[in-house]
Amino acid sequence: MQWSLFVLILMGQCSFFTCHLYEYHFIPEGKTWEEAQSYCREHFTDLATVSDMRDVERLTNSSQTTDAWIGLRSINEREIKEWHWSLSGEKYYPTECKPGCASEWHTDEPNNAGHNPENCVMIKSSKKWNDDRCEKERKFICYNETGPQKYFLIDESKKWLQAQSYCRKHHTDLVSGFTQIRSEEFKTWVDKVNKIYYIWSSDLWIGLFREIWSWSDGKNVSFRHWDPDSFVDVASKTCAMTTPNGKWISDTCTNKKPFYCYDDKVILIKENKTWDEALTYCRVKHRDLVSITDRHQQRWVQEGAKRADTEFVWLGMRYTCTLDLWFWVIDRLVCYNNWAQEEKTRQVQCDMATTMKRDGKWYKKADNEKFNFFCVK
Repeated sequence: MQWSLFVLILMGQCSFFTCHLYEYHFIPEGKTWEEAQSYCREHFTDLATVSDMRDVERLTNSSQTTDAWIGLRSINEREIKEWHWSLSGEKYYPTECKPGCASEWHTDEPNNAGHNPENCVMIKSSKKWNDDRCEKERKFICYNETGPQKYFLIDESKKWLQAQSYCRKHHTDLVSGFTQIRSEEFKTWVDKVNKIYYIWSSDLWIGLFREIWSWSDGKNVSFRHWDPDSFVDVASKTCAMTTPNGKWISDTCTNKKPFYCYDDKVILIKENKTWDEALTYCRVKHRDLVSITDRHQQRWVQEGAKRADTEFVWLGMRYTCTLDLWFWVIDRLVCYNNWAQEEKTRQVQCDMATTMKRDGKWYKKADNEKFNFFCVK
């Protein structure tokens, strides 16, 4: 094939491409949560992990019309609650504030004061955070991933879960993540809102919360989709299920229900190989080196990278000097990327391929270096 034709074919491959790196399977047989977990681990990978709204839609679009177990369970250990962001893929690191920067938390916060737990976070007009009871009704800030305007003040008081549900329906999510909160764009927006609503007396919900629920497969996926009108966080109901409308509720784990398993198509190979050796290995024993074409796939693969024995793992992307471009082994151009900041301006050389670090960022490496790698089956 001539290079010019090859480029034209690649150029048309940025859109209309969907590849699921894991598959869901509905099991109609009624089992307790633990029985369902054992079944999924024996026949597939594990009980279903749900990482974002796209996964919710995949389960909701199923022909099944009954409640079904998923892989989320409460361990009921109140002292080890962890903070999470509502927007999937955003991580909360309590030590992320480097020397010289000011903490977002108000003095003596979070304090979990009072008899009822304070598991949700509000931002004050001072831009400082306080934890508070999720059942309180407050105005809130939504975030849009696309479009000219990113942040929206919703001048309607809701409980935290109701606010989350509203933002996901009308925008993307509640404002989430240090990248958003610390951005100059967000700070400028807050200042503008303070001037317009000069009596901004309401403290506003943001997308930070803490809880004790975790996934069966151990993945640190923070996404939750609780039904704001039906979810009850009580000690006797410690297993989660999805309902026909896609929202989640909790129930007693010994009740018998149908369930969803998932089958992971991404395999971490803990052998050190060059990029070419990794490509050959994947194509002989599985299907190919993994390609990442959107943020959804990125989130899934980077969870696996944390288990690697090497600091970096090979991905299925390589640089061609002839065309001066990066392309995936599935013959697609790089329409989505997650390069580390320093890699964006680093000069590329021939015989380079792409790796992912354990934190999910991408790095350019000489293709004769040896790392673990991801195959797709």
